[in-house]
Amino acid sequence: MSRLGKKPLQLPNKVKVEFKNSLLEIDGPLGKLIQPIDKRVAVKVEGNNIFFSISNNEREDNMLHGLIRGLVKNAFEGVTKGFKKNLEIHGLGFKAAVEGNNITMTLGFSHPVTVPIPEGIKIAVEKNTLVSVSGIDKALVGEFAASLRDIRKPEPYKGTGIRYAGEHIIKKAGKTAAVGAAAAVGSSGGGAKK
Repeated sequence: MSRLGKKPLQLPNKVKVEFKNSLLEIDGPLGKLIQPIDKRVAVKVEGNNIFFSISNNEREDNMLHGLIRGLVKNAFEGVTKGFKKNLEIHGLGFKAAVEGNNITMTLGFSHPVTVPIPEGIKIAVEKNTLVSVSGIDKALVGEFAASLRDIRKPEPYKGTGIRYAGEHIIKKAGKTAAVGAAAAVGSSGGGAKK
C-alpha cells in the first residue's frame, strides 16, 4: 500500500462528494469537478473523511493508490481555492489582450497570434504584459499556461518571449562578447612575448 494513499482525506467545508460508477463527483463553492477512479482503487466516504484502498499490493497498484489520492486532494483545493499561473511577456512591442473567448498576442511575428480560451479557464491581462491564467482544474490551468508559453519561449540572448512569473532565464553571451573577450586575451598575451 502507498504511504500517502493510506492516509484519509478530510472533506473541506462546503464541499460535497458523491461516488458512483467509478466517478467521484466533487462539488464546491467555485464549481464542480469529476475525477475518474480506476477500478483497482476502492473509495469509501465516511462522515467527513474519504478512504482509499487497494486489494493487490503490486507496484503499479501502489503507485495508482497514491496518485488517485493526490488527484482528489488537488480537486478539493481547486473547488475551494482555485489554481493560478502568472505569465510575463518580455519584448519591445510584445503585448496581450483578451477579446471575447480568445486571447490575442503580439509577439514579434508577422501576424498577431489568437488562441481560444478553453472552458473552465479565466484569463486576466494587466498592463498588456502580465497574463494570469486561473481555474479550478490544476491540470488544465498548467497545460494552458504551458501552451501559451510555448508560442514564444524565452530567447536565451535577449530574454524576450513569454515566461512564468519569477522564472529566471540564464542568458548566453552573444558573438560580439565572445569575440571581444578573445581579442582581449590575444592582445594581452601578445604583448608579453619579446
